[in-house]
Amino acid sequence: MDEFSKYRSPLVSRYASKEMAYNFSDRKKFTTWRKLWIYLAKAEKALGLLVTDAQVTEMESHAEDIDFAMAAEEESKLRHDVMAHVHTFAHCCPTAAPIIHLGATSCYVGDNTVRELARVIDRLSNFAEKYAGLPTLGFTHYQPAQLTTVGKRACLWLQDLAMDMRNLQRAREDLRFRGVKGTTGTQASFLQLFQGDHDKVEDLDRMVTEMAGFKKAYMVTGQTYSRKVDIDSLSHLASMGATIHKICTDIRLLANLKEIEEPFEKEQIGSSAMAYKRNPMRCERCCSLARHLIALLADPLQTASVQWLERTLDDSANRRISLPESFLTADIILSTLQNITEGLVVYPKVIERHIRHELPFMATENIIMAMVKAGGNRQDCHEKIRVLSQQAANVVKQEGGDNDLLARVQADPYFAPILGHLDNILDPKTFIGRAPQQVARFLSEEVRPLLEPYKAEIDVKFELEL
Repeated sequence: MDEFSKYRSPLVSRYASKEMAYNFSDRKKFTTWRKLWIYLAKAEKALGLLVTDAQVTEMESHAEDIDFAMAAEEESKLRHDVMAHVHTFAHCCPTAAPIIHLGATSCYVGDNTVRELARVIDRLSNFAEKYAGLPTLGFTHYQPAQLTTVGKRACLWLQDLAMDMRNLQRAREDLRFRGVKGTTGTQASFLQLFQGDHDKVEDLDRMVTEMAGFKKAYMVTGQTYSRKVDIDSLSHLASMGATIHKICTDIRLLANLKEIEEPFEKEQIGSSAMAYKRNPMRCERCCSLARHLIALLADPLQTASVQWLERTLDDSANRRISLPESFLTADIILSTLQNITEGLVVYPKVIERHIRHELPFMATENIIMAMVKAGGNRQDCHEKIRVLSQQAANVVKQEGGDNDLLARVQADPYFAPILGHLDNILDPKTFIGRAPQQVARFLSEEVRPLLEPYKAEIDVKFELEL
């Protein structure tokens, strides 16, 4: 069978970045195993076990020299992937063969998104700043409501993304190394190797943890680290999936109103049947994959709940799917959202037309207050506005016409005292409250400081494979 005769996950074959796909590749996985065995050998040698410089050097020289065909053949015989790779590594390291995996268990070796999120936040921050003062209809219940600004709405998206950023940072900082704990987590095999020297066993655990790039190891484990660790990591990814689904749904709704559109390539086809269409396919892809990311959280929840005593193996096959798919999916929707936010198109004239259509109704309270200030009676004015508003609403709903409330107000002699002020009363900028100021403060005090650690990598652009 050739590669086109077998199922290939579209997460890898179609959508994922090369970097994230490599992170979960066999080459990265098994090279990492070999590095862990090297760390273990180095630490054991430093603490006095019979490990020679020649053995360590031999292992290091073959760290990336993996015979995948031999490993597959060994696994078909042994039915154990770790031991298959121990044998394969030993084949090319005959001198080091006796000390590879010395004292370890397979879970020593069994057991990278924030930069992309930072780039999305940066792009949306620039968008929010640019449109901080552009009035637009707010929507509650997807019905026109009090005005906001395009930039302020983007800040609602940014706030959720900032929460996701802080959650992911915390999860990464809290992550520990399983350490060198042995078969059931008691370190018994290592205590035996070091002839009962507890201090050397603890030193071994500390040294290997540091070599592997971790600040801390879990002090207690069974055969594996607690599978609650997987829940902690994947729950934050799933939460980010919910954020991205909401953002892209909002953009899809606004695209329907023709107020905002995602980027659209010059030769892109929106529909095979309707040539005029500009479908929001990037946002639709994000929503589709975000649902998958959210659904994947059920896997680690179930897995952690059914781990018996020190460990059962019914976690393994599930984790080989749920962990890489969660990170691959998160990578895809973040890179796609980065592409969207780098090319969002705003149509101010369309937004202005929608405001003109709805603003006369929203301005009725302002008109009443202006009449009262000019000496009018509030109840009389309220009744006048009520009658005219219903007449205008009937034109809109029953006749399909435009909102003519303003023309009716201008034609009624009752409102003569304020006719010269109507333009100011109906200026959309007087209906947006403190939205521009809120945007400026939010970006300055919360968003920009959050991005500071990523400044050197923030300008990388992502070319989306459509």
